[in-house]
Amino acid sequence: MSKYLVIQSSVRGADSASGQLADRFKNQLRTIPDNEIVERDLGGNPLPVLDGALLGALFTPADGLDAEQKAQRALVTALIDELKAADTVVLSAGMYNFGAPVQLKTWFDYVLQAGRTFQYTASGPEGLMKGKRAILLVATGGVYSEGPAATADFMVPHLKQLLAFIGITDVTVVRAEGMALGPDAARAGLEKALSEVGTLQENLLAYR
Repeated sequence: MSKYLVIQSSVRGADSASGQLADRFKNQLRTIPDNEIVERDLGGNPLPVLDGALLGALFTPADGLDAEQKAQRALVTALIDELKAADTVVLSAGMYNFGAPVQLKTWFDYVLQAGRTFQYTASGPEGLMKGKRAILLVATGGVYSEGPAATADFMVPHLKQLLAFIGITDVTVVRAEGMALGPDAARAGLEKALSEVGTLQENLLAYR
């Protein structure tokens, strides 16, 4: 059995191109017996952004926590447990102003925890989530995979860096590009990406 953690972060609901990619991928997963899928819709149900209260909850001894801080710490633990249990992490995101949505960045702020998903060693940080793979399903208004705008892609490299920091370096990227370049370009970009998602199914059984 393979376990998938699918994180969707668009606030656009059914109109989201990245969400459509995630839906296609989930439908494929369900055609393979025994796949287990855990879903988090961060766009529809966003996590509270990292603030001083949450930091206090994370760094206060357990016997000194109040009820709210205990709930905050429990949520962090639940998110990390979901990540640890997954064989494959699927991140669905649209590019907002050249970067990842705050909803997805907040998820990383919760799960990147020293001693739990990475550790500091004499030779530097070491990720503790080794052996997993990730799939990035992204949508962008322009074309950032190549050409003059490629240097302005601060989303995909950032997401890869965050994943690598916790030990996940096997990353596949599917891009729906040109979503803001007119109806024809948007349609072509989405169809191309959906086709690429379709080919991912050929590799799923290799990770069982």
